[in-house]
Amino acid sequence: MTAPSPRAWGLLPHHVSTGGGGSSGSSASAETVDLLLAALGADRRRPDRDGDRPLVVVQGECPRAGRAGEGTAAAPSEVELEDGSTRACGERLPADLPLGYHRLHAGGRSRLLVVTPPRCHHPAARGFGFAVQLYATRSAASWGIGDLTDLAGLAGWAAGLGAATLLVNPLHAGLPLLPIEPSPYFPTSRLFLDPLYLRPEGGDTGVSDLAAAARLLNHERRIDRDQVALLKMSALEREFIDTAHPGEVEAALEARPRLHDFGLFCALAERHGKDWRDWPRPLARRDPAAIRAAAAELAGRVRFHAWVQLQLDRQLEEAGAALPLIRDLAVGFHPGGADAWLWQDLVVPGVTVGAPPDAFNSRGQDWGIPAFDPWRLRAAGYAPFIETLRANLHEGAGLRIDHVMGLQRLWCIPAGGGPADGCYLGYPADDLLGIVALESVRHRATVIGEDLGTVPAGFRSRLRRRGLLSYVVLLFEDRPPARWPRQALATVTTHDLPTVTGLWDGSDLQARRRRGLPASASDTEELVQRIRQDGGPARDAESSAAVVHAHRRLAGSRCTLLAATLEDVAEVQERPNQPGSAGESPNWSLALPVPRERLQELPMARQLAGILARKPVGRRRPAGREQGV
Repeated sequence: MTAPSPRAWGLLPHHVSTGGGGSSGSSASAETVDLLLAALGADRRRPDRDGDRPLVVVQGECPRAGRAGEGTAAAPSEVELEDGSTRACGERLPADLPLGYHRLHAGGRSRLLVVTPPRCHHPAARGFGFAVQLYATRSAASWGIGDLTDLAGLAGWAAGLGAATLLVNPLHAGLPLLPIEPSPYFPTSRLFLDPLYLRPEGGDTGVSDLAAAARLLNHERRIDRDQVALLKMSALEREFIDTAHPGEVEAALEARPRLHDFGLFCALAERHGKDWRDWPRPLARRDPAAIRAAAAELAGRVRFHAWVQLQLDRQLEEAGAALPLIRDLAVGFHPGGADAWLWQDLVVPGVTVGAPPDAFNSRGQDWGIPAFDPWRLRAAGYAPFIETLRANLHEGAGLRIDHVMGLQRLWCIPAGGGPADGCYLGYPADDLLGIVALESVRHRATVIGEDLGTVPAGFRSRLRRRGLLSYVVLLFEDRPPARWPRQALATVTTHDLPTVTGLWDGSDLQARRRRGLPASASDTEELVQRIRQDGGPARDAESSAAVVHAHRRLAGSRCTLLAATLEDVAEVQERPNQPGSAGESPNWSLALPVPRERLQELPMARQLAGILARKPVGRRRPAGREQGV
C-alpha cells in the first residue's frame, strides 16, 4: 500500500509562528506526523471522497448539484427542503433555495445540503458591556459561588447603566462529583449547563439549613467548589422530591434525546466514576443493550439530572431577559466527559489539542482536550458542531468562540508528546464558518471570534468576510485605537492576562515570580506603557487613574463592541487564571473582593460605563455610518 500523504489526511507539517519581534517557520517531526497518521487511521482507511461530504453553499450561489468526478453530473437532482417539501433541479442548484439544512438527492445518493447566508448577524448599533466571571460574582444570597440569579441581578444593573450586553465565561456543564474541576474551559459537556450555577429556590421550604451553611462560604475569598457542590446538590435533591412535576420532566426527556443522554451519563458517573473510560466496557462503548438496561435501572437519577437542567434553562432565560448575554464557547471538552462519551467514535484517539510554542508561551500548551476527526465529523453531517452551536446560542444574544482558529486548524499532540511535539490538523473552515453564519442569523446573535495567538495567514480576512467580530486586546496592541478594526470587540485585558491594577502596582509580576512562572519586569513595563499611551497618567499615579485611562483608549476606537472586566471595575490585583500554574494558583477560584451589591455601587462602574458608552459630543455622524463594518 502506498504511504499515506500527510496533506491528504489534513496534516499541515509546516507552519509559521508569529508574535514578538517577527515570525519564524517550524516543521513537525517525522515521528509526530507518523503518530498522527496512525491515530487518524491512515493505515486502515482512505480519506472520504468529496462526493460524500455535506454540500455547504451560500444562498444565491448556483453550484452544480453534482460536480464532475462524482458520478452525478448528468443525473436528475432533487432537493428535499427542511420543511419536507421538494424542489426539482437540474445540473445546478436553484438560486432561491431557503436558508437551512436540506437533503440533496442525485445520482442515487443523498447528502446534506446546507444553505447559509453570506454573513453572520451583525449588531444594529455600537455598544458596550461588562465581562463577567460568573463564579466570582457573589452576592449576599449566593451559595458560596456566583450563580444565574446573580447574573440576572447583574444584567438588570448593567442595563440601567446603558450596557448592551454581558459577556459571560463558559457556563458549560461540569460534573457535580468531587473533586470539582474548576476550569470553565474543561467541561464534561458543552451541550448543557453547570449545576453549580443553579440557585436553589427552596430556602424557606426545607433547605434553609443548607442555605445558611453555603452562605458562610461567602466569607472566604477562595471558592470551595467541593463544599458548594455538596450543599447545592443536597438542596436540589430535596427540591426535586418536593416540587418536580413528573409530566414536565418526562416530556422534556421525550422531546430532547440529548437531555436523556446527559442525564444517563451523570447517573452512570455517580455509580462508576467521572471518567467513562474507566467504566465497564459495554457502558463505556455505549452498547445498546447495556445502555437500555442502565437507563431503566437508573431512571430516577436520570429524571433528577434532567430536572436540574430544566431549572438551569429557566434561570438562564431570566438573566437573558434582563440583558442580552454573549456566552463563551470553549474550544473542547474533557476527554472522559459526557460529550466525549457521546461522540467517542468521532474524535482522534490518543490525541490532545493545545498551542505551539510562541512569544506568549515559549513552552507551548497542552489543553488536554480531544480533537474531532475532520473526516468523521463531516461524514456525520457536522452534527456535533451544529448541536453545540445551538446549545450555546440564544435569540438576540451572542457567542464568543474561543480559539476560533480551530475552525481551520488545531494543534494536535500525540500521546506521550509535549506541546512542542505537535502538528496542525486542518478542518473544513468554509463549511464550519457557513454553519456559524446560518445559526447566527437564525438566532439573531452576534458572533465574536477569539483570534489571539498564532493565526493562519488570511484567516482574519476570512472571518471579516463572514461577519464575525474580531477580538482586540489593548495589552497586545501597538496600533493606535483609531486604527483598530470596526468589526471587532475591544477590551483592555482577558482572563489569562494581568488586570490593570495588577500590572500597575507590580503585584502580578510578584505573583508570577512566587510561582516560578516566566516573569520579566521589562515585559511588564511594556504592557504598562501600552496603557499609558495617548497622555496617560504618571507612573506614580493611583491604579484607578490607569484603569480609567485604559478604557478611554478603548472608547477612542471604532470597534463595534467594547467591554470592561469586573476585575478592573473592582480594581482587583489578581487575574482569574495564571496559565501554566495548574495546582499552584487559585485559577478560576477567586471571588471578587466585594459582593455584587457593593460592586454595583462602586463609582468606577458608573465612570467606565460613561466612558465606554461613547456619548457623542457636538456634531453626530449619521447612524448608518456608525453601524457600518
